[in-house]
This record gives sequence, structure tokens and C-alpha cells, in this order.
Amino acid sequence: MPARWWKSPPANKKMPMRITHAVVLVLCLCLVSACGEVWNDPYPDVEKQQGIIYEFFNSRPKHLDPVQSYVEDEAWFVYSTYEPLYDYHYLKRPYVLQPKTADAMPLISYRDAAGRELPADAAPASIAETIYEIHLKPGILYQPHPAFALDAAGRPLYLGLDDEAIGARTEISDFEHTGTRELVAADYAYQIKRLVRPGLESPGIAIFEQIVGLKDLSQRLEAALQAGRIDVNGWIDMRDFALEGVETPDAHTLRIHIRGKYPQFVYWLATSFVVPVPWEVERFYAQPGMAKREFTLDMWPVGTGPFMLTRNLPLRELRLERNPNFRLETYPCEGEAGDAESGLLDDCGKPLPLADGFRFSYEREAPPFWNKFLQGYYDFYSSARFAGFASFDTALQVQGDGLSLSRQMLEQGITLRTEIEPSVEYFFVNMLDPVLGNGADTPEKRERARKLRHAIAIAINIEEYLAIIKNGLGMAMQGPLPPGIAGYREGEAGINPYSYTWEKGQAVRRGIDAARALLAEAGYPNGRDAKTGEPLLIYFDGYDSFDRTRLELLVKQLKRIDIQLVPRLSEWNRFQEKHRKGNAQLSFWGWNADYPDPETFLFQYYSKNGKVKYQGENVTNYDRPEFDRLFEEFRGMDLDADRQQRIDAMVALLRHDAPVLAGWHNEAFLLSHAWFANAKPGKIIHSNRQYYSIDVARRAALRAQWNRPVLWPLGLTALLMVMLVVLALRHYRHHESRTAREETVA
Repeated sequence: MPARWWKSPPANKKMPMRITHAVVLVLCLCLVSACGEVWNDPYPDVEKQQGIIYEFFNSRPKHLDPVQSYVEDEAWFVYSTYEPLYDYHYLKRPYVLQPKTADAMPLISYRDAAGRELPADAAPASIAETIYEIHLKPGILYQPHPAFALDAAGRPLYLGLDDEAIGARTEISDFEHTGTRELVAADYAYQIKRLVRPGLESPGIAIFEQIVGLKDLSQRLEAALQAGRIDVNGWIDMRDFALEGVETPDAHTLRIHIRGKYPQFVYWLATSFVVPVPWEVERFYAQPGMAKREFTLDMWPVGTGPFMLTRNLPLRELRLERNPNFRLETYPCEGEAGDAESGLLDDCGKPLPLADGFRFSYEREAPPFWNKFLQGYYDFYSSARFAGFASFDTALQVQGDGLSLSRQMLEQGITLRTEIEPSVEYFFVNMLDPVLGNGADTPEKRERARKLRHAIAIAINIEEYLAIIKNGLGMAMQGPLPPGIAGYREGEAGINPYSYTWEKGQAVRRGIDAARALLAEAGYPNGRDAKTGEPLLIYFDGYDSFDRTRLELLVKQLKRIDIQLVPRLSEWNRFQEKHRKGNAQLSFWGWNADYPDPETFLFQYYSKNGKVKYQGENVTNYDRPEFDRLFEEFRGMDLDADRQQRIDAMVALLRHDAPVLAGWHNEAFLLSHAWFANAKPGKIIHSNRQYYSIDVARRAALRAQWNRPVLWPLGLTALLMVMLVVLALRHYRHHESRTAREETVA
């Protein structure tokens, strides 16, 4: 037996070197984790030093043609590329209308039925026509576009193209040459005529039919279509069709005649329905082969706005780039109280737009977007995007004094701005109903129904509703008008005294005991008919997509005063039919302001807009002669007149009669990173992107800090693997040594 059989075999001399290499590798990985570059940046390096703002979209913009566009997801692009005659001051509240491409507010004059001019204070009933004369700012240029490209002889460069000549072009930037021209009044006239162009369906036509001759133009166009003189799929040169109520006496003057007196018409001149559309552009897109490649106004708008759409991949990416032809416009130097303190006036006087452009990426669901927002790859988040904000609890906290940022958001330097939207969502009564409305056969019964409505109004606890359903985002309505709308009253003067009391400087909802007392006065003590003893059943007529949690809470709240709520849900078309025929009892509705005037909310209670009788927007079928008289007086008053007395009187009637039981105004919020400036919510304002700005260097630094690769786990894993290999080798050599010893012994 050899004397050294018990000793370990000689060690592998390469083993220490291999271990050293492994240790060095682990250290390098750890060092890289401390100073490495960002690996998950979804954007190209060339954009890192550019003032591009990153957003997302979650639904394809269907219409960018301003005649047809009417939804918020489209407005972001339409109002960035096109310019109406007027828009709203970005910062001031209540909203203030101001000139955009117009050089001043319109000159307004009146005519009687014989065409004679009337004084400014003429009675509305004597006014047959109102004339708006608008003068444009000279020198406004369109964005560069191939429709304006001319050859050396001044002829259109891209006219007469066929499918072969268009070739492989798929984006508007594929056309090599562009041109521009000055904005003229005729471009606005052309667009107004397009409101009735065959083949287009404008959601704004009901308003603009007030323009003298527009209905007649629609009939003439239809006749021409039927006679084969025009082709709905080709170019219809709207210059060939006269419109009596729109005049262009010179290149920079536009006159619009409307029937009667309607002071709120000026607000519609601030919408995308009245923006300039050049005839050259429509002719360009009408060429054969263009529509097949989606070269249309619905895909590629052309305007004078601060940005131009340069990429449109509907389910992938859209890009807005700075319009090089945009004129000098500057950031506002005035706002409302608190704007200066919050930094919203820091860019006072700077040329617009402040950003170089916008890049919109498609996101189907909220979680991927939210992760990218936290990583800094989206610059802000608006509550207007995803209706269901899945990460609410990680971002915002509801406290007694309102919304506040969570600790995580504060640590990242994220800013929160909120604003009550000019909107209402409410539970209402069909006033034709004999139990809840004014459909009873005696004044006594109608008075009992009114008290019943007030009892239900108290029981529907909107504060509880908002806390559970809306994460505290919203404000209980006290009347038909939301904050930010002229005529809205704040403080004690603004509460609904039938549902609230004023205590310690705030509105406090009346208690259940008050609701029960009113219920008894209405003839239903403890929720039972005082004469028959039968339980009171109230039917809720909603649509089938109405949130079940909302419904369950509503049932629970009415049960507190012993009222049994019976849901009658139906699909949307059936739901609408119920209201058209007056077969609903208690229901739910909502309204967003198109313009910041009380008229857009008060007209919903004008009897001549009744849903059943006139198929109008008065879904409650409210009919009160005194209200109608006040509304007609109010509607005929100039916007700068003192209308408050009549507004207060109408609001008081609505509170007393309670066609609307309870509701709320939605609260918008906007979360933005520390490098993002000038964010202010504003439901009515759609041209806000020209005011946004970013600190590019700060964004790059924070993105790198938040997204630095964490590689120490890889290093630790590698070290463990080395150790396992060493142990395995030792075990193997021990096993080999033992086998060798056994063989030697043998």
C-alpha cells in the first residue's frame, strides 16, 4: 500500500486563475450596474436632445376632417393643425373667448325682415338677421404641403396624378416638393359650405343651419348629386355653389348672416367646424389613387396651426411637428389666481409653440402606459385618457380636502393639477310620469310628487357615490351650472337649499330624517302608500352598460328611506326609445359643455326642447312657463350684458321643481413629470399643446437615473454559479481521488 494513499491529489493549477477571472467578471458587472446606460429607452438616440413631448393614444382617430371630427381623441390633432377664428384664453377661468386668426372680436349688426339696419339694443323679436363681420390677420401662411407646390410656370406640380404617378408613396412626406400660400377669408367660406357637402356627415349641422341659405345649399347639392352633375367620391368644387349667408368682400373679410338673434353663435366660431380648408387641398386629395393610399383630409389635415401631422400610423404612432410657417404668437402673461405661484406664467411672452413636436404611441391598455409613465417615457398623464384608471391608488389619495399625490409620486417629483370640468352627470325624473313627475291629475298630487322628488334627492348621497364609484374625483352639483361657467354661484349663495345646509363654511347634505319627513308629506310614510299600504316602487330605466356597482349603490341608498328601486336596464337603442316615447321614470344622463356659456346647460330645460314632444335635448320633459319666459329673455341678451338675475331665477326654479334629483361635475386631473411645464386641465380648450414645454436635459438625467440597469443580481447569480462550479469540481476530484485509491488498494 503506498505511503501517500490518504493525501488529496495535486490541485489543478488553472483553478485559481479561473476563479480570479470569475471574480473579475462579477466586479465588472457590478461596476456596469452603477454607471451603465439605459437599456429600455423606446425612443431613438437622435430624439434625446429634441424638445419632443411623448404621449399615447388608445383609440384610432377616425376623423381628422374638421367637418366630421367631434370627439376628444381627434381634437388633440385637429386643434393642433387647424385654427378657428377664435379660441379660449389658456389660463383664465371662467373661460374667456379671444381672437385667433381674426384680428378682433366680430362686429355685430342686426337687420329686420325688410333688410333695414336695427340699433344694437333692438328687441330680439324684431331681429330677422344677425351679421357677424370678421377681419383676418394678414400674412398667415399654411403649413408646407404638396397641394401648394408649383412648378416654374406657377402651375400645380402634383395635379393630374394617376395611380401610377403616385407610385409607392404612403405618407405625405413622400412627396418631394411642397409649397404654401396665405390664408384668406374664402377658405373659411369654403369650409362652411363643406358642412353640407354630400358624402360628409357633420355633427354640427344643427347649429350651423342658422346660417342664411345653408339649408337651401344642401338641397341644391343633393339635386346636383341626383342629376349626376357632381360625384360624391370625386372633387366637388364648393366655390361653384353660392351661399347667401356667407360673404367675402375682400381677401381678409368674412361676413356671416344668421337668422334671428343668437348671441352664443360666436362660440361656435371657435370650434373645428369653422376652420379654413383650402380648395387646393381637397382637389389634391380627390385625385385617383389618393384615397386608396389614405391620402385624405381624414388622415392628413392641412392647416395654419402651430403643428402639422407628419406621420399617421393609426394603430402604432402619430407625430406632430412644429409648423415652420407658423406666425408669431406668444405665451399668455395673465391667468387666474394661483397661476403665477404655480409657475404657469413663467413662460410669459415666449413664442409659441414651446415644444418641437409630439409623438403619440398606441397603447391598448392602461398598465403598459402607466409603467412607461413612471419610467419617464411619457411626459404626462391626463384623466381624459383611460376611463378606468387602474393605478389610481398608487398615484392619488383622497383626503378630506381633496386629492393629493401619493408618496411614490412626490418622491418622483410628479405634479398634480385638477379642475372641475364644465360637465354634469345626473339622475333625473321624467316629468311626464304620474308618480314622480307632473303627470298627476291634480295640483295636490303634483305637489306631493315634488316632495317625493326632494326626498329621493336627499337620499341619493352623491358624496358617498363619488367616494366609492369615482375615487373622490368630482363635485356634487348644486344646480344646473358647473364651476367655470358664467353665472355659477359659489359659497352659501350657490347651494341647493332643498338638499343641503350651509355649515361652517361648507355645504352639508341634509340627513335621512329630513328625507323621511318629506316622504311622509308626499303620502308615503316608511315607504308605503298612506292609503293602500302598498310599498312604493320606483323604476330605474338605465342602459345595459350602466355600471352594476353604481346601480347597487343607488338601490342601497334609496333603501335607507324604504323605497324599493327596481332596475329596468335595456340596450342603448331601446333606452333612447323609452325616452323618446316618455316611458322612463327615473334615469341617468350626462352633458358636456361645447362652449362656456350657461345657455348650453339651461336650454336642456326649455319646454320647446322637450324630448317627447319635440325630440330635443330636454330629457326631463320639464315644462314650466315661467322658466321658458326667463330663458327666452336670457337667450336674447348680449353676452356682455348683466344676465345674472335671470340665471339665478332659472336656477331657483330648477332647484324647487327638482326635475334633476342629484348629480355631479367631473373632476379632471393631470399628472406631469418635473421636467414638464404649463400643464393646466381645461375641458373646453383643445389647443393646449402649443403651450406645453419641457426641460430636455432634466428629462434625460431623470430618465437615466430611474432606468439604470440593475445588474448586481446578475453578478450575484454569476458568483453563485462560480461557487457551484468550484464545489462541483471539488466533489468530482474528490470522487476521482477516492476511486483511484480504491483501485490502488485493489
